[in-house]
Amino acid sequence: AQSQQKTEATMKFVATAFAALATQNVAAFSPSAPVGRRFSTSIRMAEKALTQDELKKMVGYKSVDDYVESGMVVGLGTGSTAYFAVERLGQKLASGELKDIVAIPTSVRTKEQAESLGIPLVTLDTHSKLDVAIDGADEVDPDLNLVKGGGGALLREKMVEVCADKFIVIVDESKICDGLGPGFPLPVEITPFCHEHTLRTIAALPSCAGCDAVLRMGSSSTNVPDGDEIAVTDNGNYIVDLHFTELIKDAPTMATELKNTVGVVEHGIFCGMTTAVIIAGSDGISVKEA
Repeated sequence: AQSQQKTEATMKFVATAFAALATQNVAAFSPSAPVGRRFSTSIRMAEKALTQDELKKMVGYKSVDDYVESGMVVGLGTGSTAYFAVERLGQKLASGELKDIVAIPTSVRTKEQAESLGIPLVTLDTHSKLDVAIDGADEVDPDLNLVKGGGGALLREKMVEVCADKFIVIVDESKICDGLGPGFPLPVEITPFCHEHTLRTIAALPSCAGCDAVLRMGSSSTNVPDGDEIAVTDNGNYIVDLHFTELIKDAPTMATELKNTVGVVEHGIFCGMTTAVIIAGSDGISVKEA
């Protein structure tokens, strides 16, 4: 009980700090960050002993508090960090602080969570334009390009998030990298038909040279093999995870080559889509804007 009270007190302190410091700027994202890219907000945690889940909760709550308003159409991401954004949206709808919200989930498990919280859901068939989408990422480079799809929802995530006026990415500091590739395997969703042929074709692409293409096994929600059967996505497809030992030199070119490969449904490179990244770290929460 004391631990819970302590965490709640920290949350209240940080919320107050956000309001007080919302207009302050701090140092650039990294030494190599382009001019014009900056942190719009940075604060010190009241306490540094917060767990990773507590950090994810704070950044997930902040995304809803800062970017979601009544009357919006909201895209709901998938994953351990996006979970808290969905939770916060449900809380604010239940309290009446937010009204007339409809949301579009990016996976079956997000849909189930949203339904359990009473969040009204729609689809792209009826709402092709979103005000904001909120989701996590597996890697974020200095230009705010992303690798996504570790949880297997890359196709639905991209379909929803590309339709949003604002795409807010929420991550912990471990997802920030100097370049895409070595830090997290790149997921590629492919059709089951002749999947081994498609896997070899992907591995042979010039932009993918040197990668180790591995068919995902077990659950589609993790790239760590946890079963003997081929992993199947919510869309009935397979996933190939591309493992790189060196930085991807040209992510946009790779994205184009993958998308143009017959048998590829979608890939996990998200280029030029990000509006802002909210980053949770042991020393604070920062926002980097595009």
